[in-house]
Amino acid sequence: MLYTEDTRIEALAVHVVGNKSKDEPLTVSPELSAQVADEGLMRTLTAYFLGGFKSEECYNLHHETDLGCNEVWNFACRIFDDPEALLEHSVSLAKHLYESGMHPQIKGGEFYTVYFSDCNFGGERCDALGLFKSETRDTFLDVEQQAGGVHIAAREGIDIKRLDKGAVIFNTEREEGFAVFVVDNTNRTEARYWIDDFLRVRQRQDNYHNTHNTLAMCKKYVTKHLSKEFEVSKADQAELLNETMKYFQEQESFSMDDFSEKVIRQPEVVESFTRFRQEYEQDRDIRIEDEFGISDSAVKKQARSYKSVIKLDRNFHIYVHGNRNLLEQGEDEKGKFYKVYYEEEE
Repeated sequence: MLYTEDTRIEALAVHVVGNKSKDEPLTVSPELSAQVADEGLMRTLTAYFLGGFKSEECYNLHHETDLGCNEVWNFACRIFDDPEALLEHSVSLAKHLYESGMHPQIKGGEFYTVYFSDCNFGGERCDALGLFKSETRDTFLDVEQQAGGVHIAAREGIDIKRLDKGAVIFNTEREEGFAVFVVDNTNRTEARYWIDDFLRVRQRQDNYHNTHNTLAMCKKYVTKHLSKEFEVSKADQAELLNETMKYFQEQESFSMDDFSEKVIRQPEVVESFTRFRQEYEQDRDIRIEDEFGISDSAVKKQARSYKSVIKLDRNFHIYVHGNRNLLEQGEDEKGKFYKVYYEEEE
């Protein structure tokens, strides 16, 4: 969780950012919102703004040329240096967002710039800058008891249980582009502007990032590349996927040498895996570390896609969870087959 009981909204600016390509206006507020003085409302807003960040995936603000060319980084630096200037810089951020969202299908909405104190980042407390945008409207029933009975009216408003777009920029690691959490629940192709054009972020080099990328690389090698260089069956691939996931689930830290020795094992396959890793890094412009601490949350997320399944035509799927030696593959006059050994039927 990004916030604690002590987290407070110190200042909040709200502007309305339309779609420039459809001639919708940018409407800026002349002053900060005074409603955050209401303790109950402040807690509701804090939960709405910060409660939607579920993943531990962290980013840094980035620019291909120079970090100083990233607009959000520049304004974040100015706000952290002088929180009293939040309103002025929030207008600049709203203008930057207005210029970034030129796709005709991008929805207009409220843009919030929020200064938080005492946020939680990795167990440490620090101030943070929140940038949020609400685009989706929902219909709510307003039921009010009156003298003449009960009055029901349909109202339109924002569902505070669902944050459309958000970024929390923690006041730490400034020279690396700050530590940033991002959420984008309307992340269609045309809506990538929040991440790519407005924020301009890249993954932060941490244990979550390293664990996620290494598992993704291993899966790609086993399922897409291994069979191009070696004769392997689907059952062999399933076993290797299982052993890879088991390694990450049982170890506290990752070592490429140890992983190669215990999981890949065969020298010629290790050489092939090493070459593939280099190509994978170059193609995606990432770096996979030789050693790092394993992130349990990244392992759990990748485990959902690490399904060791042998698909047989459209008739059967064999889910392989354990001992590869209990599977035999063959062929007879009826066609190809798998023979499965077991002790008990459940």
